[in-house]
Amino acid sequence: MGRKTKITREMILEAAYELLDESGIGQVAIKTIASRLGCSTQPVSWQFGSMIELKKELYAYSAQMLYGSLGEEMEGKDAITAFFLSGIRYISGACDHPNVFKFVNVDDPMISIGERISKDTSIFEFQFNDEAFRILASEYDIEPEKIGEMVRDTVIYTHGLAVMMMFDNYRLPKKEACKMILDMGIRLMKPLGIEINEKKRSMLLKQLD
Repeated sequence: MGRKTKITREMILEAAYELLDESGIGQVAIKTIASRLGCSTQPVSWQFGSMIELKKELYAYSAQMLYGSLGEEMEGKDAITAFFLSGIRYISGACDHPNVFKFVNVDDPMISIGERISKDTSIFEFQFNDEAFRILASEYDIEPEKIGEMVRDTVIYTHGLAVMMMFDNYRLPKKEACKMILDMGIRLMKPLGIEINEKKRSMLLKQLD
């Protein structure tokens, strides 16, 4: 008789993520995860205790899958390139993994995981993209408040476009959507004295190839 495979926490999260990616959070349940792993529901229940706890960890796991390596990708890049890379990653998440993107960035976390991510504080009280803000602030002698406003407005535009890209009826080619966020960023940076010429724009667009 063969030895039974030990069902680990990581295996459960991987299976839950696969289900989320394929069919959306509505299909992520103890029974469907167990079926995917070829085991009974007991190991899943034992590891997490409840679906609420599993979804909380799946939320963090999914965010890591979408954005976990972004900091490393931005490190060492000039501020504009790093900022654009963060936009590419955001749009790519919506295009390539729409169900995961929706779970992490669109669904109300109070409903999907039973917990308000930002507690009682509005997201507008936080810096929208801490890493992009830090890199831009270190490279340009501009008032932090002005940089924060520009980052905020660029992120809001990018998020709106990304949400539209989740749906086939509104979807543009990913490369075209990324060009749109670059050009919006260029327009929002110009009043701050950050000029991006055509040569730099062409270099940034090569990131899409």
